[in-house]
Amino acid sequence: MTNQDDIAELSYEQAREELVSVVAQLEAGGASLEDSLALWERGEALASRCEQWLDGVQQRLDTAKARAQSGDSA
Repeated sequence: MTNQDDIAELSYEQAREELVSVVAQLEAGGASLEDSLALWERGEALASRCEQWLDGVQQRLDTAKARAQSGDSA
């Protein structure tokens, strides 16, 4: 697992893949309460990173759509 600060550097695919792994670990159980909490916190941070990526993509799509509707090809 990487440092929490490294999450900001992850691509969408990397963050999603690690989030899937974190969820699987939590679902498997067997971790201590402290480890489970750390996994949960990391999962929240990874989910937030994925959401940032998706929000950015949505903004880019909205901008492209607005340009297309206005007839601006730039």
